Amino acid sequence: MQQKKNIAIVGTGLVGSLLALHLRQKGHTVTVFDRRPDIRTVEFSGRSINLAMSNRGWKALREAGVEEEVRKLAIPLYRRAMHINSSPVYFQNYGKEGEAIYSISRGVLNRKMIDLAEAAGAEFRFEEKVWEVDLSEAKLYTGESEKGNWEEYDYDLIFGADGAFSRVRHKMQRQSRFNYSQHFLDVGYKELRIPANEDGTHKLDKNSFHIWPRGKFMLIAMPNLDGSFTCTLFLPFEGENSFETITTEAAAENFFSEFFPDIQHEISNLTRDFFKNPTSALVTVKCYPWTYYDKIALVGDAAHAIVPFYGQGMNAGFEDISELSRLEEEYGDDWEQIFKHYQQLRKPNADAVAELSYRNFLEMSSKTADEQFLLRKKIEKRFAEKHPEQWIPVYSRVTFSEAPYAEALKLGDQQAAIMDEVMKIPEIEEKWDSPEVEQKMLELLEK
Repeated sequence: MQQKKNIAIVGTGLVGSLLALHLRQKGHTVTVFDRRPDIRTVEFSGRSINLAMSNRGWKALREAGVEEEVRKLAIPLYRRAMHINSSPVYFQNYGKEGEAIYSISRGVLNRKMIDLAEAAGAEFRFEEKVWEVDLSEAKLYTGESEKGNWEEYDYDLIFGADGAFSRVRHKMQRQSRFNYSQHFLDVGYKELRIPANEDGTHKLDKNSFHIWPRGKFMLIAMPNLDGSFTCTLFLPFEGENSFETITTEAAAENFFSEFFPDIQHEISNLTRDFFKNPTSALVTVKCYPWTYYDKIALVGDAAHAIVPFYGQGMNAGFEDISELSRLEEEYGDDWEQIFKHYQQLRKPNADAVAELSYRNFLEMSSKTADEQFLLRKKIEKRFAEKHPEQWIPVYSRVTFSEAPYAEALKLGDQQAAIMDEVMKIPEIEEKWDSPEVEQKMLELLEK
C-alpha cells in the first residue's frame, strides 16, 4: 500500500473516472473536478461517437475489478458490414473466431464509471471550473469566472484528465521547452440515430460495425442495448457534399437519398438529427513532457488526443492507467520516478496510435470499397491463418493484444511493404491463395 496522498483529478470523463477508482483502491483521497454538469443528471449532448472497447480497455477494467460490470453494457461486434451502393452488404471479420470489439454508449459508460468511483469513495465536484494551476505547489484555483473570486485547493498530486483542450496542460505549456501541437482534420462529424424496431430489435445486424464508405466522407453505425444505433456522419467542412453545402432539409434529404439509399426509411430521422445535433471537429494533440516533477501528470486526451478511426482513444487512455498502476507497484511512493517512466514509456506509443488512427480514416472511408484493397486483406488473412506465428495483422496487434502501439506500427509498416510486393505478382487475382504467393511472402519475411 502506498503512503496516502491527497490527489485532485481535473476531468470526470472516462479516463478521469477510472483513474479516480484506481487511486481510491490504492487508499488515496481523491477529488475530481469538472466545469460541466454531472452527466448523470443531463441528457446526452448529441456529440458522441460510440466507444469500441477492445483488449487494452478490458485489461484496465479487469485490473480495477469492474470488467464484468461494464460488460453488461457492451455488445460484441465480430465484423465490419460494408454498405456499398448497388451491391449486397459485404462482411469482413475483425479477427479470428470469437474475436470482437465491443460497442458501448459513451454516455452510459461514463455514468457507470462515475458511479463506481463515487461508490469507492471519490468526491466529484461538478460545475466547478478550474482557472489556474500552481504546478510546483500542486494547487488548484476554481471559481465562477476567470476574473472573479477563486477558491484555492492544496493537493499532493494533480492529474489532468480534462481532454484535448486541457486546462492543466494549458498551464504546463507556459514552461520553457514544452512541445505542443494540434492538428485538425478538414473533416468534422455529426451524431445521428437509427431507432429500434417497434418490438425493440435492431434494424441492422447488431453484431456488426456498419460502414458506408463514400470516399471523402462516410457514415458509421454502432448498436446500443435498446435496439437503436448511434450513427456518426464524417463529412468535410467545406466543398462539394460538405457541412457548408447542406443547409436545408431538402438538401439533407437529397444527400442521404443519393448516398445512403439502403437506409431510405430512416432519412427523416437522419435529417432531423442532422440539424438538431452539433457539428464537431476532429483533432490530434501531441505534447511533451506529460509530467511536472512529482506533482502533475496528464492522462488520456489531455496528453494524446487522437482521431477516432481506430477506436483506440478510450483504450489508449485506459492503458495509461494500467501503466501507472504497474509503475506504482514498481516504484512505490517515488512519484517522480513513476511519472518519469510513465511519460517515457507512453509517449512513443501515443504517437504511434495517433498515426495508426489517421491511416485508418483513409482506409475506412476510401479503401474498404476498393477491390484491390479487399484482395490484399484476403491474402493477409489467409497467410495469417496458415502462419499465425509469423503474421499477425496490424489491426489484430492493435485491437486484440496489449503489444505496444509503437511495435504494431513498425511491424505494420514492414507487412505493408511485403504486401506491396505481393500485389505486383502477375495475375494475383487468380493465384492469390496459391503456393507461389505463400512462398513469396515467406521469402520476403526472411529478408
